[in-house]
Amino acid sequence: MQVQSMHFKARSGQKLADQRLQANLRKLSTKWVAGRAAAIAELDDFEATRDDAVQRRSRALANLDIWLERFEQEATRRGTTVLWAETPAEASKLVVAIAKRHQVRKVTKSKSMVSEEMALNRALEAAGIQPVETDLGEYILQINNNEPPSHIVAPVLHKDKDEVSDLFAKVHQKPRLTEVNEMTREAREVLRPHFLSADMGVSGGNFVIAETGSVALFTNEGNEGMCTIVPRVHVAVTGIEKVLPTLEDLAMVARLLPRSATGQSISNYFSILTGTRAAGELDGPEHHYVILVDGGRSGLIGGDFEAMLRCIRCGACMNHCPVYQKVGGHAYGWVYPGPMGSVLTPAYVGVEKTLDLPQAATLCGECHVVCPMKIPLPDLLRKLRERQFERGLRPLGERLGLAAWGFLARRPSLYRLSTRAASQVLRWYAGARAHLRHVPGAGAWTEHRDLPAPRGKPFSVQWAQRKSAAKSPR
Repeated sequence: MQVQSMHFKARSGQKLADQRLQANLRKLSTKWVAGRAAAIAELDDFEATRDDAVQRRSRALANLDIWLERFEQEATRRGTTVLWAETPAEASKLVVAIAKRHQVRKVTKSKSMVSEEMALNRALEAAGIQPVETDLGEYILQINNNEPPSHIVAPVLHKDKDEVSDLFAKVHQKPRLTEVNEMTREAREVLRPHFLSADMGVSGGNFVIAETGSVALFTNEGNEGMCTIVPRVHVAVTGIEKVLPTLEDLAMVARLLPRSATGQSISNYFSILTGTRAAGELDGPEHHYVILVDGGRSGLIGGDFEAMLRCIRCGACMNHCPVYQKVGGHAYGWVYPGPMGSVLTPAYVGVEKTLDLPQAATLCGECHVVCPMKIPLPDLLRKLRERQFERGLRPLGERLGLAAWGFLARRPSLYRLSTRAASQVLRWYAGARAHLRHVPGAGAWTEHRDLPAPRGKPFSVQWAQRKSAAKSPR
């Protein structure tokens, strides 16, 4: 997936005008937000659980190199081959090399955001190997001209049932179905032969466990099992930050991930994959690989943005974000959308290539409130904005405007005088109208928002009068 984050403004404008998309995005508040609230209410002490999980993730990151080495040792001891990739492109080359080594012709894939970073499907196809997405949402996107996902948990959130129905009828060359259960059965019938004929399966890894050398996966469709234990070769790709020291750590984080992601107490399927098929076992891969991808992650260690490495990819921040709720994931232009993407994408690909993303937030703080790992996303977005400003990456008009505001803010008397003058001008501009639209110099804000016209006296004047009245003898 190519980085197109420089086009956020143009893309978001298109998404705001897409009425069908707007209707589909309303599912976030009616289903996902309410579902999370109900699921966390089941816990006796959600905050204590969250604090414990945050501490465990932070301890793992504090000694990341040690736990990664321990994972490699334990995984190798159990028959897994552990490989390291500095970049996503290098990771793709490793997967292709593994496929060629084992004469693979077809690869079934379980949903993996790291494989999106790697542009893995494109690399496999270029090598003459057929990739088949088996997560229902990812499968829908693949047959729709390899459309990128719009959400890290629900990749096809932006489409409604009728769109999928039309797509299935076109691609499958079968009568159009309209019932969800019939459509999912049709997809299962199409995918089942691929599961049984694939030479290799590729999955992500929600976490890797150092003490056992295992890969942990949370899924809801069961396709993950068909990708990991049916083919003779299984490759798991995941980021280096996903290591947890013990199974106890995994159990604690597992109490938060499905609740934050989909509003479930537990995922439908939970797998701990350890090594290759042992003697006497009926299933499991003959060859097992784990590729640990850096892709910019190590650059965050010890810096201002290290907290982002705690992210467990639940998607809660985007589900509650007022910006994401209105524009969807494709506007962000890369793998990770929403508040977490507005921090991760600049961190991974460079702040100069993602000028709009740190600005793509209201800084309302909701993302921080709902994040199970307590990542201070608003603070990190502010730091990115500061870096852009310091490096002169923001438009000249914006920098001059902020400089002027800073000048006035340090001089209270002049600030009050200026705001009173501005209030008078806006009152004159509004006339008899109750709201302002298309205000000169603020068109981007007022094109889609109603700004109340100033009425009455400025707050500073009212406050001064109230203090004066309070001091007057009665």
